[in-house]
Amino acid sequence: MNTYQIPRPEHPNPQWERKNWTNLNGEWLFEIDHGASGENRGLQNEDTLSGKITLPFCPESELSGIGNKDFMLCVWYKKTLTFTEEELSGNRVIFHIGAADFETKLWVNAKLIGLPHVGGFTSFEYDITSALKAGENIVTIACYDDTRSPRQPGGKQSPRYESHRCYYTRTTGIWQTVWYEIVPESYVKYAKIIPDLENVSVSVNAELCGCGDLSAEVFYEGKKVGEASKKNLSVNGQLEIQLSEKHVWELGAGRLYDLVIRFGKDEVKSYFGLRSIEMKDGKFLLNGKSVFQRLVLDQGFYPDGILTAPTEEALIKDIQCGLDAGFNGARLHQKVFEPRYLYNSDKMGYMVWGEYGNWGVDYSDIANLSTFLPDWMASVKRDFNHPSLIGWCPFNETWDYGPQAKRQDPNLLRIVYEQTKLYDPTRPCIDTSGNYHVVTDIYDIHDYEQNPEIFKENYDKLYKEGELHDRFKARQTWKGEPVFISEYGGIGFQLIDNDYETGRRTTSWSYGKSTFSYEEFYERYKGLTHAIIDNPRMFGFCYTQLTDVEQEKNGLFNYEDRSPKFDMAIISAINKKKAAIED
Repeated sequence: MNTYQIPRPEHPNPQWERKNWTNLNGEWLFEIDHGASGENRGLQNEDTLSGKITLPFCPESELSGIGNKDFMLCVWYKKTLTFTEEELSGNRVIFHIGAADFETKLWVNAKLIGLPHVGGFTSFEYDITSALKAGENIVTIACYDDTRSPRQPGGKQSPRYESHRCYYTRTTGIWQTVWYEIVPESYVKYAKIIPDLENVSVSVNAELCGCGDLSAEVFYEGKKVGEASKKNLSVNGQLEIQLSEKHVWELGAGRLYDLVIRFGKDEVKSYFGLRSIEMKDGKFLLNGKSVFQRLVLDQGFYPDGILTAPTEEALIKDIQCGLDAGFNGARLHQKVFEPRYLYNSDKMGYMVWGEYGNWGVDYSDIANLSTFLPDWMASVKRDFNHPSLIGWCPFNETWDYGPQAKRQDPNLLRIVYEQTKLYDPTRPCIDTSGNYHVVTDIYDIHDYEQNPEIFKENYDKLYKEGELHDRFKARQTWKGEPVFISEYGGIGFQLIDNDYETGRRTTSWSYGKSTFSYEEFYERYKGLTHAIIDNPRMFGFCYTQLTDVEQEKNGLFNYEDRSPKFDMAIISAINKKKAAIED
């Protein structure tokens, strides 16, 4: 299969790219294992499986060639890879899976490699060198996925057979690009890149495998603007690089520096943005300037790929849709978005919040920290270097009522918050968006009040009386943290078959009261949005939401083709009004 036939052929992570890599997307052998008995039956030892699938798409999706929407407790994948003696001599082969839901095991030539990976949202890898031989090698992958288990975070995947309300089609097994790299015996495993805007420099903290000399060069638009090196390092190495030119990353202008890291014979291409972020006096400061966060909620679902974008162009289109509507960023909701989305946000100067798909896990049980924290922290580590990423949010709406009706364990939220801040003290962290805060850098609120006058009156108290309107006061306490409305609006609007002329109605669901009048929609949208923009104590908003998703019809764009449902010139003008808090 040549690169023109491979789905999603681009390198999955432009921040960590080597020349010697192979994309494994495309046709794999596949089998659904409803009883999760495949390992007992010896599927890992077989040369074949009963069916086929197209990766990186999940079996629920049409793009996978399967389209099975029912629950699948376990799924199996198998593919033959061929290596030469020359490729294996003095090298290591690192096998990568962009994401797989939920517990993944990998065998090479019937040999189990490492421990199972637990977690459904973040990239992981295996060193498969020891199991390889020159010639053909059979790679087998099994993914166990019990969406209804209280130990398993699933985000917006429906726990029922059908999609309903704000729960959508499930994703089972592999749903991001699969690839391998051939690296030297000594290589760079990872690098934490920390820009310093004030001193016009960058720090590269590298995790190393083996021994060798470490060096790095920085380029801007092809011109070398900095370099540093150290000799005879192992385990880790730190380089401080002074930059001869200052190019600042800011909204709408993703001025990126290229970075080349070398360790012995290994060479990795990366990049970074020179910018600073800070929360001060209730304001969000980007490069020392108060910037109002005009965010939109982005669910990252696609009608043909479910959680997986069908093409990179689809990722870019979603960002452009946000920009066209007058937003300067997005809250990436209940999902860890793929690196290429973040890469394009970096390039386009579009700020984003990193979130995890926590719904489905029982957050009243501290034991579930073992299935939550490792995958969450892996996402924090993987995405740390993206300049577009300006904050973390591991949990969303940790309710204490509903189907489980259990109070959250505050220690679980506290530990996750503290571990996040320990790894990344440079960004703010919201412990749980909307409710119920335990320890947080920002006090955010979800409020779907549909009457603009009531909405404005409630939050005007923040600057007029120093009192924060909060319907969950019995469960959480505002301690003077910076405030923004991280979910609001959700105004339902749906005309059947996109027939805006006749105004025929169809069944749908939304957070806010539906309207079938453009005039009423614009009036309500403006009233709610300007109530936040005009509030001198609010540093931002996040409107629900960018697109419709399946039965949820409160998007600004249609689900199927991302076409606008409204006049984006009107929406953009409303969003771009100068905020009371911004410089």
